[in-house]
Amino acid sequence: MSKEPICLTLSNGIRLVHMRVPNQVAHLGFFFAAGSRFESLQQMGLAHFIEHCVFKGTEKRKAYHILSRIDAVGGELNAYTAKEELCLYASFSKKYTARAAELLADIAIRSNFPEKELEKEKEVIIDELNSYMDSPSDRIFDDFEARLFKGHSLGYNILGTKKSVQRFKPEDLRKFTKDYFTCDNLVVSYVGSMTAEKLSALLENHLSEMPLTGNRPSIQEFSDYQPFEHREKEANFQAHAIFGSIGPGYHDSNRIAMALLINVLGGPALNSRLNLSVREKYGLAYSVEASYHTYADTGYWQVYLGTESKNLEKAQSLVFKELDRLRNESFSTVQLHRAKEQLKGQLALGMDSNSGIMQGLGKSMLVFNQIDTLAEIHASIDKITTTQLVELSQKYFAPNQRSILVYDC
Repeated sequence: MSKEPICLTLSNGIRLVHMRVPNQVAHLGFFFAAGSRFESLQQMGLAHFIEHCVFKGTEKRKAYHILSRIDAVGGELNAYTAKEELCLYASFSKKYTARAAELLADIAIRSNFPEKELEKEKEVIIDELNSYMDSPSDRIFDDFEARLFKGHSLGYNILGTKKSVQRFKPEDLRKFTKDYFTCDNLVVSYVGSMTAEKLSALLENHLSEMPLTGNRPSIQEFSDYQPFEHREKEANFQAHAIFGSIGPGYHDSNRIAMALLINVLGGPALNSRLNLSVREKYGLAYSVEASYHTYADTGYWQVYLGTESKNLEKAQSLVFKELDRLRNESFSTVQLHRAKEQLKGQLALGMDSNSGIMQGLGKSMLVFNQIDTLAEIHASIDKITTTQLVELSQKYFAPNQRSILVYDC
């Protein structure tokens, strides 16, 4: 079997990404462009609430039967909500592929959101919010994003607020799913041993009742970034800090070059510049990392740092020093080659998980309406030049563009 994905469109317009692999375990996901970015201010947290509540009952199943349908045969049923997608997915023994496809279709099309179950789930989410509020090292990331995209839905907290969650009613969930859980807004991603023809027939059958389209408003693009600096006493035992700014969106031709820059700066490798400087050389932090996030029309990068309050100023200066190095010093030929090979290797490691591949393929199809092969991605990495990296660094890492958020003790 070839481990190259293929892309198909079903008769009702649903896009299918299929990768056939000779494994005993298969993975199936339904990806909707329906994350928190698509909510109004009054709806904040609605997509995440729906993610929880699609498991609470359908026209033919109660919550127990939904939760047991895959788990009873050793599989896993799950879901997640992000800024720009909501995903329902399952992992299971390959002989239960038809069972998984039917169940995911049932909860996507026929969830009836019983009010009694919704009221119980509100308490679960409020408990999730309380747990989140108790953890400054987690909360600072959402707080930074809220300030970065102030006044825009990209800044909304995916969980919502206690007030917004409390006011949701069954009709709110039904309207949102009617508008967003539609054939033209759905990508199905599959990694497993079933043939594309057989899976297509299954999906055509089980998704035949899904509405073709819905009444969805156009998303509002973000264009009003204002750098900020904010410090407050929110931490208990150590200071937490995030430094960052906007960056290229996922349709920007500089996206892969920006990913390479951030990887060199503070990616997962032990030889990242921030790890070698802040942690290894000076011992100022256990956790220091950089990340890069992309959305349809924009993106952002950030550096997170957790350290003792007395070391914060010195650690911050080391972070800024590394950012300035990227702005002012070109990569040598050897440095650039190593950075490219490292990024390619990390991509290869990411391909080691079939569940991760299923999710990556689904998200890629939802975003780009196509799947790039590994060879095409490697070719894009090979095209990156030292000049391009310096220009990107000067544009996005400039001191007057940086935002700072600190939770101190």
